[in-house]
Amino acid sequence: MSTKGQSIKEVLQSAFAWAVIIICLAVAYYIFKYVMGNPINFEGGNPKGHPLTGNYLGMVYKGGFIVPILITVNLVLLVFVIERLITLGRAKGRGRITSFVRKIQGLLVQDQVEEAIASCDQQRGSLANVVKSGLNRYRILQKDKTLPNDQKVLALQKDLEESTALELPMLSKNLVIMSTIASISVLIGLIGTVLGMIRAFAALATSGAPDALALSTGISEALVNTAFGIIGSTVAIIAFNYFSARIDAMTYNIDEVNFSITQTFAESLSK
Repeated sequence: MSTKGQSIKEVLQSAFAWAVIIICLAVAYYIFKYVMGNPINFEGGNPKGHPLTGNYLGMVYKGGFIVPILITVNLVLLVFVIERLITLGRAKGRGRITSFVRKIQGLLVQDQVEEAIASCDQQRGSLANVVKSGLNRYRILQKDKTLPNDQKVLALQKDLEESTALELPMLSKNLVIMSTIASISVLIGLIGTVLGMIRAFAALATSGAPDALALSTGISEALVNTAFGIIGSTVAIIAFNYFSARIDAMTYNIDEVNFSITQTFAESLSK
């Protein structure tokens, strides 16, 4: 891929990420304002009053202005979890990766390079792309009579490394967003918690009888934001570790098949 093509792709990816954040913020505000803040969720139809007994939408609404921010964070996380599931599913290809690796290794031992390339076309995905690129170079170098054998092996290794370097960034893209959410979700929730506790203690500090509405609102704000922050952080950590494990497994398979191709090629040259 050319430098210009890569820069355009990076700009589009960045634009997609920002578009997701903006859309999620708009959706979160709508949910907070018009679904949770719907008058039917509150006593007397007044969103400034107490929520109806057992009405969780009204209770969450009392969490204050931090709630739509936390909803945005959780929606962004959901979008990128779905995006990574789709992307890694495509990168995996059609069949089991381990079976594909074993099949390629068996075909190379029998010097059936064309059949191995055909298997890559059937498998598809990141691993198949790397293997196919290496196999095409494999056959060309086999027929090359000008380069010494050690240079041929180095040329094949370089081709495999370059192909792998092109595929790996796509696998790990957007994981940094999940790791960021895992950190900031709890912090945003704590900000809401602190603000809620300030409101609760302010209600207790009033002269005479404490303001029961202000006190309950402050406690609700504290608890709701804590819950949202912990949920977002927990899901983000689980998702990040899950996708990291999948990427590590795929990277290991790529390295394994690259090593097999190089070794088989070196052995074929020594015969």
